[in-house]
Amino acid sequence: MTDNELLLAISNMMDNKLDSRLKPIEEDIKSLKSDVSSLKSDVTSLKSDVSILKSDVLKLNNELHNVKLFQENVLLPRLNTIEACYTSTYDRYKKYADRMEANFDDTELLKKVVTEHSEKLQKIS
Repeated sequence: MTDNELLLAISNMMDNKLDSRLKPIEEDIKSLKSDVSSLKSDVTSLKSDVSILKSDVLKLNNELHNVKLFQENVLLPRLNTIEACYTSTYDRYKKYADRMEANFDDTELLKKVVTEHSEKLQKIS
């Protein structure tokens, strides 16, 4: 065998060994490419979803701002007015709460006296 033939035989053996070793790597690379392609489409989908979410959050922030303004400018002043009204009424009633029982007693006494006087006047006339 000549040197060229020997080199050719060695080259063929190396190619066969390399081919057998490279085939699984090539298959792994093909699998990775398809996985990356799938990931790219997922990321694209996620980007559009995030974009929609961002616009929704902006709308919600705007609505929340409007609600806060309404509470501050309309609702809270009205509640403060209602509170002041109830508080002043409570304070008035609280001042005279102990006198109310005496007034009830006086009213009962007046009813009895008026009834007695009415009966006496009926007898006289």
